[in-house]
Amino acid sequence: MDTLKTLFEHPTFIKIGSLLVWIIVIVAIIGFFRKLLKKRITDLSIRYKAQKGIEIIGYTLIFFLILLSFTVKNLEDYTIIIGLFTAGITFTLQELILSIAGSFYIFFVRIYKPGDRIEINGIKGDVIDIDSIYTTLMEIGEWVSSDNYSGRIVKISNAFVFKGPIKNYSMDFPFVWDELNILITYESDLEVAKKIVQEQAELLLADYTEKSTAKWKEMVEHYYIEDSKLAPSIAINLTDNWVAVNLRYITDYKKRRATKHELLELIQREIKATQGIVNFASTTLQLLKMPEVDVQLKK
Repeated sequence: MDTLKTLFEHPTFIKIGSLLVWIIVIVAIIGFFRKLLKKRITDLSIRYKAQKGIEIIGYTLIFFLILLSFTVKNLEDYTIIIGLFTAGITFTLQELILSIAGSFYIFFVRIYKPGDRIEINGIKGDVIDIDSIYTTLMEIGEWVSSDNYSGRIVKISNAFVFKGPIKNYSMDFPFVWDELNILITYESDLEVAKKIVQEQAELLLADYTEKSTAKWKEMVEHYYIEDSKLAPSIAINLTDNWVAVNLRYITDYKKRRATKHELLELIQREIKATQGIVNFASTTLQLLKMPEVDVQLKK
């Protein structure tokens, strides 16, 4: 018993024992994160890269623990070296570390996923890939109008998830509100115009209204948010030149441009069918009569 007691109290034995405990803890953490990634990440390629990244970080840490355990005799020196080493690595690879941390944040918190339409760091597009360092977007907008693809593929560092707001068009509520102004003359029958706009909007957008209502109920239950009107609604605005019939409606986030086009075609056709009861307006100018000038010339 005395021999065993002496052995357990020997500094070398304590050092080896502590090292083994740390190795077991690190291996257990690696295994835990591997299983967690397997459950949360469905994409095989991304899951493989993430698991390999966890293994490399864990085994690198084990290597340095073993190295420092047999080269440093003083525990205080050991702590200082570990601290300096960690600080140096963090400072040198801060952007890379932040990107890897951002990828884990994206996977676990689910702030966006492939297929979502987002805006991040002032760039808007559809997410087509997420890896351990970058999020890849198919860009929309820029020199093209509305929500059309520009043709450019943009890679954004995952670190940006910690640096600014992320606008997700499709996360929990894959619909957006849009507006359309129909400009008519003051001589037009306003009630007829309102009826045409309302009826055509309800006819075209009935499916969107029904689907968005179900989704909005889920939003109200999940978030602290007030209920909102999802059916098409009309507001009137009077200007110096025309009466603006403002239509507010909800549509699919990927079909905003197409929906506006279809609405304009339907409304234009119905307004033309009124044969002058309702007329589209354009900018008008009022010409004032010049005062008469009597000029007399003397010889």
